[in-house]
Amino acid sequence: MYDAMISETVMFPAHGGDGIEGYLARPLAPGPYGGVVVIHHMPGYDAATKEITRNFAAHGYLALMPNLYYREAPGASPDDAAAAARSRGGVPDDRLVGDVAGAASYLKALTSSNGKVGVIGYCSGGRQSFLAACSLDLEAAVDCYGAFVVRTPPEGAPLNVIPLMDKVGDLSCPLLGLFGNDDQFPSPEEVDELEQALKAHGKTYEFHRYDGASHAFFAIDRPSYRPEQAKDGWQRIWTWFAKYLAN
Repeated sequence: MYDAMISETVMFPAHGGDGIEGYLARPLAPGPYGGVVVIHHMPGYDAATKEITRNFAAHGYLALMPNLYYREAPGASPDDAAAAARSRGGVPDDRLVGDVAGAASYLKALTSSNGKVGVIGYCSGGRQSFLAACSLDLEAAVDCYGAFVVRTPPEGAPLNVIPLMDKVGDLSCPLLGLFGNDDQFPSPEEVDELEQALKAHGKTYEFHRYDGASHAFFAIDRPSYRPEQAKDGWQRIWTWFAKYLAN
């Protein structure tokens, strides 16, 4: 089987008709393939999340990571763009939904698409993945330790966002959640509360919680990285998306 992929910067129409930058990775074989919108963490459109995007392509998905901070600092380094976004309290929720919708439409329009799109996000992106899945018609979603779905950020936090518990009933697709039991944002109690709400609304979901893991346990470039837990988490992600995004 032909095994090759391409990764490149693209521009696509997003919220409000704005053209924003995205990082696209896709197999070069004809497909068809499911699509994944990769939502970066608060540090932004960085090398680590581009590697994650390429990993999806290597596993047979069309993957697009929108640069959520493009409007704040076009052409800036990830650190500078993230600082600009933090100074404004993060990405507005309505803009995030519009940007993910634009990315999903871009993926569906590719000739190698099978018409199915899911979303995944890490940290602040985990919350945004949940928000997108409650706001758009998607096939699958993954929330990797998304904070502030259940409760508001503490005073002084760089995010100015509100909880999303009133949107649980609008969840459009099956949700996979991956959390560390040593995390504070979200805490195990918050994960319990979200799980109870999903049960109450009859939603399809699967949560996995890891002992010995705190926030950002997938982040290979941080001290928080936990190889054993991350390996198990990745396997669950592949299983999840294969179930809901495959042909």
